[in-house]
Amino acid sequence: MAEAEPQEENCEKSIKKMEKCKRDLEKLLEEMEKITVRATWMTYNIVTIHTNPDLANSMKRLEDAFLRCEEQMRKKWQEVLKD
Repeated sequence: MAEAEPQEENCEKSIKKMEKCKRDLEKLLEEMEKITVRATWMTYNIVTIHTNPDLANSMKRLEDAFLRCEEQMRKKWQEVLKD
């Protein structure tokens, strides 16, 4: 029976390592999603500006509104997590 305990400990350690890897992978995927969205917006902005330079101001206002909204959502989410 003494041999079973180290195996159980190794199994528990392996499970904990796998859970940590899963959390790390989820964080990385979330960051990749954010970067992908930003790259998509940048591409869209470039195409739009080349197509119609007058739209640059409109795009800037839209981007500013989006960033303000994103910041408010982040603040609200932090408040929810604190409660």
